[in-house]
Amino acid sequence: MSSQSPQTSPIQPPPSETQQWVSVISLAFAAFIFNTTEFVPVALLSDIGHSFAMPATDVGIMITLYAWVVAPISLPIMLLTKNIERRFLLITLFIVFVMSHALSYIAWNFNILLISRIGIAFSHALFWSITASLAVRVAPKGKAFQALGLLATGTALAMVLGIPFGRMIGESYGWRNTFALIAIGASVVCLILAKTLPRLPSVNSGSLSSLKVLFKRPSLMMVFALTVLVITAQFTAYSYIEPFSLNIAHFSTSQTTTLLLIYGAAGFLGSYLFGKFGQKSPKLPIPLSSTILAISMLLLIPLSSNFTYFSILSLFWGMAIICFSLAQQAKTLNLAPDATDVAMAIYSGLYNVGIGGGALLGGWVTTHYGLMNIGVMGGILVVLGTILALILVQRKDFIPKM
Repeated sequence: MSSQSPQTSPIQPPPSETQQWVSVISLAFAAFIFNTTEFVPVALLSDIGHSFAMPATDVGIMITLYAWVVAPISLPIMLLTKNIERRFLLITLFIVFVMSHALSYIAWNFNILLISRIGIAFSHALFWSITASLAVRVAPKGKAFQALGLLATGTALAMVLGIPFGRMIGESYGWRNTFALIAIGASVVCLILAKTLPRLPSVNSGSLSSLKVLFKRPSLMMVFALTVLVITAQFTAYSYIEPFSLNIAHFSTSQTTTLLLIYGAAGFLGSYLFGKFGQKSPKLPIPLSSTILAISMLLLIPLSSNFTYFSILSLFWGMAIICFSLAQQAKTLNLAPDATDVAMAIYSGLYNVGIGGGALLGGWVTTHYGLMNIGVMGGILVVLGTILALILVQRKDFIPKM
């Protein structure tokens, strides 16, 4: 007499290393898409303004609005979704992202376009609140730094390829098709992630009560303060580097494009160096990258008379900002292992405070002291940041005991 064994639910086998890397690389492509859409309006302002009979300077509110929506919403939206399974949450935010781009494509007036950008900014805020910790979780064991490096590579690709390519599409086929193409790319990445990502229950995401705990960690608070200071300095200068190159350095249009490509391509080298050496020398990347950023900005005027020298400066500047961003991101995760998503939401929000604040400060400096002084102001701020970085890495709690 045979006995029938009870039916059991099949256990999902753990993902293979290949599948893990596909997930990480897909997240890197997602980073490329999200960073492309954040900055591509810079290259489309004139075309958008023309279609709505508006001056390009007025259309620029798109960029400021985006950053200032992401900044305050990052933490609240993460807290509202803290208990949601991460794969489902990621797919959902991709759907909002794609639908918002579809609204951008059909926007019949500028206000509708702004509403669509707010939807994109909401998905952006949530994406960057959870993606760094997701990349670390799905990466093969011992490859967390390489996973973060790939995310940085996606960011660098957005600067090297995404923005110039978005402008080419906009010039040839209209700015609406640039947003349409971004939506199509996001849909493809979403499908790949839906296929390759395992179910990822929310772990160590933190809660509102985590804020009280995190605020009692001096090194983490210093990391946040340093992020605002250095990123504000970065975008004080970088937001206006194209007109600086054309009008102060008197480089040609093609030379200016070359400088931007060198700067963006340097991100690849910066992310590689961080992935290779960041874990071996954890106290070095933050102060070293801050120092190189300060030197780069302070040398904008002295080296602006020589294209070769300015190209070398762009190379080091691009490497330094990627290394700084990665090191700050890794340190945030390291100092808040019990509330990673809360900490990353704060980090992402403060990073965007720096983007928006830097663009405003750079504009103020240009108006009152001249375009030539954007590097001086940015450099002074990063010198202060370097001092803070040196204090930070000497703290006993900078590398928590495991």
